[in-house]
Amino acid sequence: MKFSVKKEVLLQSLNSVSKAISSKNLIPVLGGIKFNLTNNGLFLSASDNNISIETFIDKENLDKIEKIGSTVIQGKYILEIIRKLEGRIINFELLDGIKVLISCGNSEFNLNCMEASEFPNLDLEEKKEPIILKKEEFKNLIYKTSFAVSQQETRPILTGINFKIKENKLECISTDSYRLAKKSINIDNNIKENINIVIPGKNLIELTKILEENEKEIQMHIFNNKVLFKFDNTLFQTRVLSGTFPDVDRLIPNSFELSVKTNATELYNVIDRASLLTSEKDKNIIKFECNDNEVIISSNSPEIGKVEEKIEVEKDKNKNIKIAFSSKFMMDAIKTVESKGVVIKFNSEIQPIIILDEDDDSLLQLILPIKTY
Repeated sequence: MKFSVKKEVLLQSLNSVSKAISSKNLIPVLGGIKFNLTNNGLFLSASDNNISIETFIDKENLDKIEKIGSTVIQGKYILEIIRKLEGRIINFELLDGIKVLISCGNSEFNLNCMEASEFPNLDLEEKKEPIILKKEEFKNLIYKTSFAVSQQETRPILTGINFKIKENKLECISTDSYRLAKKSINIDNNIKENINIVIPGKNLIELTKILEENEKEIQMHIFNNKVLFKFDNTLFQTRVLSGTFPDVDRLIPNSFELSVKTNATELYNVIDRASLLTSEKDKNIIKFECNDNEVIISSNSPEIGKVEEKIEVEKDKNKNIKIAFSSKFMMDAIKTVESKGVVIKFNSEIQPIIILDEDDDSLLQLILPIKTY
């Protein structure tokens, strides 16, 4: 294997594929990136058995191909080396199948490498009719739901995002059993069979990190135990979680005793300030007290002190409510609201609180109150 490539071209691909490098050294070869140079171009692959990523650099984007071949280079070293090399063109040469010589300008690195035959077959198969999504819409979908996935492994199914596809609608739902996020988008395909799968939330977050924001498309190839995403010259494969995601629709009330509308940014800032005197061990509790068209938001910590903030709101009924909730959960929910106004719906101090975007009925956030009154 012998070739030359521009630094920025290689670095972009390495940054993408490195997201799948295994941090555990149970299988040494999974700590590496497979370089497979063909007459068509360079394939870079990495896998940790949870996600697998393969990127392709077309021969037109390589500076020179002198000898094809393949090897596995230790991931944590190759990325840092390429990042810090000073020069435009980087040269690679495989020596005796066990070492790779990397040179650029006045720098030269001689790295031990591993046999390409030791690297697992990633089996990155595609379907004839994938689901087509707009990249920006997909990133937005994950951003508005991924924060609510559970961080606890006690119920593994809740560490994922539930993807439901029916006809031309994709709905994503996540919950950690204390809060819930739900967002839907329309897709161009009209799906004949309903799809209901759960993809690990952290894998989807990694995927969004390598997606560039533009109007280009991303393909979604769904199988029984895995999902392959294809975009640009990259393939990103993730496993799906086994088990049944809870039916969360029954948790969402159909009617409400009180609906309050206010400026989303102002409410976020008020809660942010009130949360300064809360503690994480007490679940960052703040109180929300509605009196006529004014809401008092307060927190009281015996060890620290107390704070009280006021904000003007619009109500749909002449009713008042006293309720308490986690400031962190409420702020996370409000952060997903893009329009000027946020709508918050209540039933009682012990029933779920619903947070809506005034101009986007495809987004719904739910948090459970904390009983203090």
